[in-house]
Amino acid sequence: MDKIAVLIPCYNEAKTVEKVVTDFRRVLPEAAVYVYDNNSTDGTGALAEKAGAVVRREYQQGKGSVMRRMFREIDAEAYILVDGDDTYPAEAAPEMVRLVTEHQSDMVVGDRLSSTYYTQNKRPFHNFGNDLVRFCTNNLFGGQIKDIMTGYRAFSYQFVKTYPVLSRGFEIETEMTIHALHRHMQVDNVIIEYRDRPEGSESKLNTFSDGFKVLGTIARLFKNYRPFQFFGILAGILALLSLVFVAPVFMEFFATGLVPRFPTLIVCGCAMVAALLLFIAGVILSSQLAKDNRDFEFQLQTVHHWKEHNQ
Repeated sequence: MDKIAVLIPCYNEAKTVEKVVTDFRRVLPEAAVYVYDNNSTDGTGALAEKAGAVVRREYQQGKGSVMRRMFREIDAEAYILVDGDDTYPAEAAPEMVRLVTEHQSDMVVGDRLSSTYYTQNKRPFHNFGNDLVRFCTNNLFGGQIKDIMTGYRAFSYQFVKTYPVLSRGFEIETEMTIHALHRHMQVDNVIIEYRDRPEGSESKLNTFSDGFKVLGTIARLFKNYRPFQFFGILAGILALLSLVFVAPVFMEFFATGLVPRFPTLIVCGCAMVAALLLFIAGVILSSQLAKDNRDFEFQLQTVHHWKEHNQ
């Protein structure tokens, strides 16, 4: 088991990967630096190996696929995850590792948004997207995470070995954050100085398509992790619409004794039944979620004992 593992997922980062590897080897000399090459065509893997990294390859495309393999293969007391584009300062890594090893943090978030991100980043829709994702995640899941989409994080062994990687692309950052909040893991924020990509280095993130995927991930995880609230909201909307449209029918019935709008009455009745079914589904799924939470706590204990035994 490594003491510290620096994990760098890369896809066509030949312009920056050598500097990233060199910087992290300098500030964390006791760390093992791993570069996972995700089908690069510009010699990224060879350059990383030349700089002193352990290079491995993941042939399924996508950041989520790379992280699934990294988390499965690497055992370490503390992990640093960083992009290979040289936008994050290696100098923040020792403090992030310290929070994991000495402060019992399960995830440390490298917070760009509280420092230089808005002045350095030249893509205004990225700025808006970061704010929107942060607002949705913190308000739906009760967090105080300063930067949801950052690619610079530190993790504990327990987090890495109990986190199920389900996403394939850039929505992985949102998924990790929501997992940590839902499992009541300790999350800390470290403010970092962000710098934009150097000239000639291109972002792999598509503002709109990946942005919609991230929002879809938030909705999907809200359904999975907050089923009573999710289905309760849908049930409330259906029930309210049903009552609004059926009210004139009942008023006319009480006034005249006649029901001339049977189709409206039937549709509203079906909508109310659907609302009750959604409410019951939320109750059942929330009970299953409670069992899942208990099972996760036992899994966490098992991982902890395995780590202690193998140190």
